[in-house]
Amino acid sequence: MFTGIIEKIARVASIRPVSGGARLAIDLGELAEGTRLGDSIAVNGACLTVGSLDGTTASFDVVAETLRRTNLGKLAPGQSVNLERALRLGDRLGGHFVQGHADGVGAIAGRTRSGGEHLLRVSVDPGLADGMIEKGSVAIDGVSLTIAALSHDSLTVALVPHTLRNTTLDAKPDGSPVNIEIDMIGKYVSKLLGRRRDGGGLTEEFLKEHGF
Repeated sequence: MFTGIIEKIARVASIRPVSGGARLAIDLGELAEGTRLGDSIAVNGACLTVGSLDGTTASFDVVAETLRRTNLGKLAPGQSVNLERALRLGDRLGGHFVQGHADGVGAIAGRTRSGGEHLLRVSVDPGLADGMIEKGSVAIDGVSLTIAALSHDSLTVALVPHTLRNTTLDAKPDGSPVNIEIDMIGKYVSKLLGRRRDGGGLTEEFLKEHGF
């Protein structure tokens, strides 16, 4: 579990195809201190497991499903990524609950800068937009943000100066792919309402299946 509060902008050391996916190496810098094999780290919002450590460089095995669902397969050596270590019990939740399971990939569609305001518009598949609401939460490349405006195929978020300085979002040109994770609560509500619309009702079996 993550919060969407980015801890570090890091650099890709290498990425190479392997059987069933890719091997991604990232220089963690100071985040390497205390990091152990098996730890979870969100890379551009995608939860990955540390497979090996060499100094400050961590390597991750990225499976084919993750490559299909995220922008990680488009990374290149030297490219910047957002990093966040997994939430620890007792940590402050400054953003929102982020699972590190991207629902899909959107694209930077444009920016509006006026005075101190910076608005970022991201195009998304209509199926993703259906799971969002205005003023709701969304994770874009792992960054916890609030939706300022929403259409059937795009969302707009406001980026504060801290976010511009401490994430990769300010440096991404139009057309850049970004990972999108819909708010977890919204996904459950959508699933529940879908069952009711289909006439299935909220059966005891359904509630048990989803942990209620």
